[in-house]
Amino acid sequence: MKHLKALIIKFVMSALVLGIILTGIYNYDFSNSMLISLVLTVVAYALGDLLVYRNAADDSDYKKRNIIATISDLILIFLVIWIMGASLFENNSTIIQDFIVSAIVITIGEWFFHKYLDKHVLNTGNYRDTDTTYNK
Repeated sequence: MKHLKALIIKFVMSALVLGIILTGIYNYDFSNSMLISLVLTVVAYALGDLLVYRNAADDSDYKKRNIIATISDLILIFLVIWIMGASLFENNSTIIQDFIVSAIVITIGEWFFHKYLDKHVLNTGNYRDTDTTYNK
């Protein structure tokens, strides 16, 4: 159940960002933005969160794990958006810029999602020693 809740949170975050940026700002089709969000959620959760984040560093070194996983997420998110977006959206001159902006904004959300993941899904308990934002 914890993983399902994490997947829903990740999907909502991705869908909001892509809906606002790709559909709202750059006028891409909403259904395509949601399809990319769905695929991105599954791929990024499986590869970025369960594989990279979980194994990036020792559990006690939260900050290092989060940095490594967030950088990996940026690359992964951009690649998924780029590959899917290039096939779904009409080519225009700003398509790469649109995808870069989307990837950066989602990656900022990933930094905070990793905190949620650490605290509620993985239950490492080590974030308290290295990241004071949990204690607020």
